[in-house]
Amino acid sequence: MSASADDGQEPQDLPAVSRRPHILRLAIFAAVLLTLFYLVAVQRVIDIEAVRRTVAGAGPLAPLVYIPVSAVLATMFVPGPLLAAGSGVLFGPALGTLVTLCSTVTTATIAAFVGRRAGRDSARALIGPQWAGRIDDQIKRRGLWAVVGQRFVPGISDALASYTFGAFGLPLWQMAIGAFIGSMPRAFVYTALGASISNLNSPLAYAAIAVWCVMAIIGAFAAHRGYRSWRANRSRSDVENPAPPPNG
Repeated sequence: MSASADDGQEPQDLPAVSRRPHILRLAIFAAVLLTLFYLVAVQRVIDIEAVRRTVAGAGPLAPLVYIPVSAVLATMFVPGPLLAAGSGVLFGPALGTLVTLCSTVTTATIAAFVGRRAGRDSARALIGPQWAGRIDDQIKRRGLWAVVGQRFVPGISDALASYTFGAFGLPLWQMAIGAFIGSMPRAFVYTALGASISNLNSPLAYAAIAVWCVMAIIGAFAAHRGYRSWRANRSRSDVENPAPPPNG
């Protein structure tokens, strides 16, 4: 009976021990991201104007140089609107929008890859196989469109969302295509505003503001619908898998 009791206790003790490395790994990953965000987005240790001047010095190759530079800066939480506006200042609305889109897709792919390598295994270990299976099922059915929808919701950091999507195992091809589709309107808005910064009364600036307003409405609707869907799925899950009664 003693051996049997010990065997029965081991499965209860092992998960508590095995969870610690995963918690530590995710905590370190989150600390690194928070530190980057504080240094770059709050303290502004990176001089964006100096970056633009350096890229402009590349001459005809400047668009090709700006894409990876902007992508890496965005993964470090340099605000995307600033980078997109810089693209508009350097390359104009048409080429600038294309450069912004390419940079955005590169950012999403890099961040998702890093999030996948740094956090996927630990996240799945912590949430358990049941929830991991549900997330995999949701990714298969709605992963790409979840990325598209996120791009329309205002106030959410694209880099942080990409890290999170990667940590939950979203395939990189879904991340790239979703970022490309969902970022089209926003890429035009901020790039066009940057290109027309010297004349904000131009038709281009008004068009950018109009697109931004439409995006905000769609984003608010998408966020509301997503929240309602999440609540409905949670209620259905609670009905199908009720919590066990308390002991005693």
